[in-house]
Amino acid sequence: MIERKELLDRIVSKMWDGQVKVITGVRRCGKSYLLRTIFKEYLLASGTKPSSIIELALDSDENSQYRNPVLLGKYLRSKIKNDKNKYYFLIDEIQLAKEVDNPDCPGDKIGFSDVLIGLSSRKNCDVYVTGSNSKMLSNDIITQFRGKNDQIHIGPLSFSEYFPVSSQSEEKAFNEYLLYGGMPATVGMNAQNKEEYLINLFNETYLKDLVERHKIERIDLLENVLNIICATTSNLTNPTNIANSISSVTNERVCINTVTKFIGFLENAFLISEVKRYDVRGKHYFDYPNKYYFADNGLRNARLNFRQNDKGYLMENTVYNELIFRKYSVDIGVVYDNNRKQREIDFIAGKDGSKTYIQSAYQIESEKDEERELRPLEFTNDFFTKICLRNDLLKSYTDEKGVQNKSVIDFLLS
Repeated sequence: MIERKELLDRIVSKMWDGQVKVITGVRRCGKSYLLRTIFKEYLLASGTKPSSIIELALDSDENSQYRNPVLLGKYLRSKIKNDKNKYYFLIDEIQLAKEVDNPDCPGDKIGFSDVLIGLSSRKNCDVYVTGSNSKMLSNDIITQFRGKNDQIHIGPLSFSEYFPVSSQSEEKAFNEYLLYGGMPATVGMNAQNKEEYLINLFNETYLKDLVERHKIERIDLLENVLNIICATTSNLTNPTNIANSISSVTNERVCINTVTKFIGFLENAFLISEVKRYDVRGKHYFDYPNKYYFADNGLRNARLNFRQNDKGYLMENTVYNELIFRKYSVDIGVVYDNNRKQREIDFIAGKDGSKTYIQSAYQIESEKDEERELRPLEFTNDFFTKICLRNDLLKSYTDEKGVQNKSVIDFLLS
């Protein structure tokens, strides 16, 4: 069993808060497993009686009748045998419950959110749901609850979760992680099976979901946008550049608004994240260009048939996902040198009113490389922590300018 202790702790911290707990994340990243295996086992180990744990998988044909919210509500309430007992409701694929006419109020509608909000308002009921992107994006599910929810966002396995089950040395596991990512189903597969699984997952699940949900007719255009974002992961770009790149290849005019819309679809499906640039000393955000990071290296590489695997960019993508996993807010830093030339800091990681500047450098082989990576940190004009994460260090150290040079593997496992 893959332990996801950090995520379990987050769920446990929200128990009995009167809210509906909604577990979101890119498809196949382990939402159902987290809720109905890891969390359920925690409840049982804590002394909860099996009869107090009510599970319902709406993607099962045996439970298809409960996709009607009226019947869903009746069924869930029928499980409450005693008002003095505590009950946990674990509901999978909640988006499959469709909105219907309210039989008690003609002209009104009733949806799953009405049922679950009512259930969670009971003092002896604690409600947890997962939502897939297949028919209704998890972001949409969140809005249904009108603020009566706690969102627990999860991603594929972090490296600290992946390494213990990889059965390899740290270095080999890290290189494999950079290439194939941390989708839980890939654990234990050989390289060929991983590639086949990830390519099929992208094409048959994510791509088809997007096309079906948004009724996209120009699938070729969506695929072109996807390919460019994959190829430019960890690089600055914007919808205009993407549209122009497609136009130069297809010889047709590509609407920037369409590209922007497609990027929004990818973000809502949790496949990518847009990260804005922040002027450290001017204290403002730039509109464009920005960077896009993929939820998982393996998914990104699968889309490109594992052809473009620059380890520097893949490591940067990994560091970004790790910071998000650790619940930091993340920006790209922009500073100006003495000649007013813009210099970039890979990440500004913020939490609890403080921030840390982070550079991601796969390896530094020369003084020129060191200048390029570390010099931007000199122009922040503040005393916040500055870190350079590297893959070529045997031992961490702090240089004479106060920059902490750390092994990226040590950072990911710490």
